[in-house]
Amino acid sequence: MAEAADELSTPLGQTTVGRTRRFRLPFTAMQALAVLLGLVLVGFVGIALFNDNPLGGEPIARVTLRNPPPAAADDKHAPAAQAAAEPAAKSAAKAPAAASDARTVTIIDGSSGKRQDVVIGAGDPADKADGDTPPLAMTGIDPRLLEKSRYGMIPVIADGLKPFTVYAAEADRAKAARMPVVAIVVAGLGVGAAKTTDAIMKLPPAVTLAFTPYGSDPGKLAERARTQRHEILLQIPMEPFDYPDNDPGPQTLLTTLSSEQNLDRFYWHLSRLQGYAGIANFMGGRFVAADPVMQPIVREAAKRGLSYFDDGSTPRSVAQNLSAGQALPFAKADFAIDAVPTSAEIDRALVKLETIAKERGTAVGVASALPVSIERLGAWLKTLDSKGIMLVPLTTAMLKSKSG
Repeated sequence: MAEAADELSTPLGQTTVGRTRRFRLPFTAMQALAVLLGLVLVGFVGIALFNDNPLGGEPIARVTLRNPPPAAADDKHAPAAQAAAEPAAKSAAKAPAAASDARTVTIIDGSSGKRQDVVIGAGDPADKADGDTPPLAMTGIDPRLLEKSRYGMIPVIADGLKPFTVYAAEADRAKAARMPVVAIVVAGLGVGAAKTTDAIMKLPPAVTLAFTPYGSDPGKLAERARTQRHEILLQIPMEPFDYPDNDPGPQTLLTTLSSEQNLDRFYWHLSRLQGYAGIANFMGGRFVAADPVMQPIVREAAKRGLSYFDDGSTPRSVAQNLSAGQALPFAKADFAIDAVPTSAEIDRALVKLETIAKERGTAVGVASALPVSIERLGAWLKTLDSKGIMLVPLTTAMLKSKSG
């Protein structure tokens, strides 16, 4: 009837269009969005209330860890390693680098203050000791003078032989005893293959080279230096006065650690390369002036047949007195020849070194591997013979000072 009524009321000539009834939702779009957000909020609240993860919400970094090789039953360093295990775990930021893969760290040059990012961890001697590239196969390394630690191979006295004497560079010591001598130590090597290679190849073999334990493969560069008949030292990172703002690098020896913890870190450094005649400080203004923390390190170095080189940067260093008490071969730099890294100032410092050698019989200078330092050293060393001064390896200068 409704349709008939519509047809009767429709004007002539027009067609009636029926209305289509639209479907309506029981709620609006805004209401739906509000419900959805509410569900999400409830979900987050549920996770926060019932999740038992105490670090929930904190940034997470995932790394792959390798378990260190189990200590041998007769490992002499097991007590020190075990004592240091718990504190090391609590300070993850300073955890042993041997337990992780390659890491990027910022190394600060002790003399120039220059910062450089380097990768460490690859080519770890601990890995080589497991069979990849045995350290015993390195040129001129005496296997009798190596002892296994939990980090890798470290030096030891054996059969009456000491690393200090076996790895000392050749020199005419009888001649050195009769005339003024100069020893030059170029330090901070191993970080930066280019500058390390320049020092190895451009300087005469009688120049002693000191390597830091960092870099992607310090052992390989140290071996190259020994192949070129350079005598080498291992620099041990030690706490400076402004630590941690000025941080030498991972496994730095600290005045706040126990002797067991510092010795454990010391063993890590000793394992980073092989064939060195002694150790030297890398930075360490605060550490080398503190007798209680330095004494165990000097004692251990003497026990392992090494020598100690003090770079002379800390007037209050106790290393000389402690070394004398342990009959440890010792030398201290008179000054850094490139403290002001310009050609004129380096030349002036080298003339001063000549004067000291003539007055005292022995002079020791330390330098970094800056291009200007390598260039001026190379030119100056060629003139020493005509001046009646002999260039000798550091070990020869140590022995002459001891005998004198």
